[in-house]
Amino acid sequence: MRRNWLAKAAVATVALSVPMAGIAGTAQAATRHMSFNEDAATLVKKYEGVRYRYGGTSPAGFDCSGLTQYVYRHLGKRIQRTAEDQFLEFRRISKKRAWGGDLVFFHVDSNPNSYVYHVGVYEGGNDMVAETTTGSDAKWQNFSWAGDTVTFGTLTH
Repeated sequence: MRRNWLAKAAVATVALSVPMAGIAGTAQAATRHMSFNEDAATLVKKYEGVRYRYGGTSPAGFDCSGLTQYVYRHLGKRIQRTAEDQFLEFRRISKKRAWGGDLVFFHVDSNPNSYVYHVGVYEGGNDMVAETTTGSDAKWQNFSWAGDTVTFGTLTH
């Protein structure tokens, strides 16, 4: 069952807006960032079913980092091309702090600084949308199989 990440997003917006209400413009900035995350988590679902293509960066075919780069670029944020470079560009956050639309990074081992070989767009809980492997397609998937080799990154919060 897909976890409702919008409920988590609503709680996060309230938590961010209330303490900052006295600071001019800050609550608006938090809401704007949240909108980007919601948009990214929604937009990536449009590409479920697109076939995997090594090096692919368009709806004609994506690889994992091509999909994340395309979604973010479509929403006005230019990010690096490979999963490893995206990991280095994003600010690491805990799963507890991750919002739908942030990125999920897959490491070669449990060292959170180890090489990143895969990336997807976080949807909440243990779910993401990501491109998979040759012969498959982008899909909603559970990443709990990766255990402690997963980290999360954000550009917005």
